[in-house]
Amino acid sequence: MAATQFPEIRKAAADLAVHSHLADYESVRRLFTWDTMRRELGVVAGGFVNIAYAAVDRHLPTPVGDRVALRFVSRNAAPRDVTYLELARRTNRFANVLRTLGVGRGDHVFVLAGRVPEFYTAVLGALKNGSVVIPCSSGLGMESVRARLAASEAGVLLTTEALYRTGVDEIASELRHLTHMLVAGENGTHTQLPGTVDLATRMERAVDTFDAVRTAADDVALLQFAGNEATLKAAIHVHGAAIAHYASGKYALDLHDHDVVWCTVDTATAAGLSYGILAPLLHGVRCIVDEAAFDAARAYRVLAGERVSVWCAAPTDVRVLMEAGAELARRHRLRALRFVASAGGPLDPATVGWGRDVLGRAIHEQWVQTETGSVVIANTVAQDIRPGSWGRPLPGVDACVVERSDGGGCRVIDAPGVEGELALGAGWPSMFHGYLHDEEHFGERFAGDLYLTGDRVRRDTDGHVWFVRRADDVLAGGAPARTLPPRERTAPCGRGLIG
Repeated sequence: MAATQFPEIRKAAADLAVHSHLADYESVRRLFTWDTMRRELGVVAGGFVNIAYAAVDRHLPTPVGDRVALRFVSRNAAPRDVTYLELARRTNRFANVLRTLGVGRGDHVFVLAGRVPEFYTAVLGALKNGSVVIPCSSGLGMESVRARLAASEAGVLLTTEALYRTGVDEIASELRHLTHMLVAGENGTHTQLPGTVDLATRMERAVDTFDAVRTAADDVALLQFAGNEATLKAAIHVHGAAIAHYASGKYALDLHDHDVVWCTVDTATAAGLSYGILAPLLHGVRCIVDEAAFDAARAYRVLAGERVSVWCAAPTDVRVLMEAGAELARRHRLRALRFVASAGGPLDPATVGWGRDVLGRAIHEQWVQTETGSVVIANTVAQDIRPGSWGRPLPGVDACVVERSDGGGCRVIDAPGVEGELALGAGWPSMFHGYLHDEEHFGERFAGDLYLTGDRVRRDTDGHVWFVRRADDVLAGGAPARTLPPRERTAPCGRGLIG
């Protein structure tokens, strides 16, 4: 579809409910340093940084400690609030449960659960323990779960009773490396399942004090899977990634002190884990967690009733609202909503304008990969939107368009409007540190200091990135190309760098 059908959405000061952290894009990029982000988090460069400590315990001596960290809403029960102080105690208990099982620093903990309190407790508690967390989507089929659980080499599996009964028990019995299976009963109830550990009982017995393991920035924190069963790889992420999650929360989501964040992206994915747990908690704001399946009518009730100010949506979620029609949207006043972001998949350009016309807020497409760990290219709250574009690189992230050469290197494409592969300058804190047991493929993702993303893109003269297709897609089966705007606006960026 021609770009002229999707005109640029211009922002004015009156459109902003609060002053944006990235109001002056060029100035912030010029002055930005990762050391500044470390100081904001109280982390000395190269020193102790534990993601869970930074996201939870760090807030306890401040007024944020009494603030609601997680509000769990469901169809059939009253909302349940968990403050930062209570979250610290729950995650301490889980860390102590792991210790009683002999699980410690560097041991692998596989977490397979939906949006239930135990998922958040387990992820943060295991990180606090210095263990390596492998989050897995509860929406995957059992064969996909089996492949991930086998490849992860996890000694501990946490899951729910419902998932256990749908086939997890059979998978677990086949894996010799799995020594403990913790099972959470519905609504925190006790379970009596053979060969498992009842999580509720262990949590009741555990003490609620724990000193977070003093992990270094390069200590492994997470394994996140990408690909299907034939191409499955586990990307290695480290505790120092907390700095990038904090920065993306500040600049991509524009988080402020009393924001209420709702993320409907799967929390086992890079986008969902960052925007659904880490970035908001690192900023000390409230996260809404809806345990029910996503549907349009319910989504509007949550947005309005919980006074959500920042909504991070999967593209499929936005399409569900569009299919439900504008009339349903008009029944709800979304007065608190000031920013809508979409990450985790391509967004049709028409959807951006639909958000502006129907929700009253344009949908801001943002880009993240399993390997990038956090969002690194984004349309942001104070910047004009070019529908169909991913936006521009966040502060601290350098990007360019390249063409690979036969010798394993690549050539930077300086000219705007020319298709090539998106490459990122290595070194942002949430960049993956390898693939588990797969150094060969890890090396293939780099040309010198450039990470080769595998996404074919174009850039315009102002550095906005436009997705074309995956590098391994054939044109007939790949994603549709996105057309650049028909005019150039300013002088091109120097040396092929985007930003």
